Amino acid sequence: VCSSDLEIEEYTKLQAYAREQALDRLIEDAQKLNADAVLNIRFTTSVIAQGTSEILAYGTAVSLK
Repeated sequence: VCSSDLEIEEYTKLQAYAREQALDRLIEDAQKLNADAVLNIRFTTSVIAQGTSEILAYGTAVSLK
C-alpha cells in the first residue's frame, strides 16, 4: 500500500506469500524439535535496503506431556 492509498497489488501478493513462507518455516523448525505446538506466534517486518524488506515469524515451540 502506498501513501496515496492506492494498493500495489503485486507487492501485496508478494508480502502475503512471504508471510506464508515464514509461517511454513516456523512450523518446519518446530517439527524438527518434535514440538507439539507453537505458542504466541508473531510476525515482524523490517526494511533491509531500499525496495526490499523481510518478514520474520517467531514463537515458542512447546512439547506437551
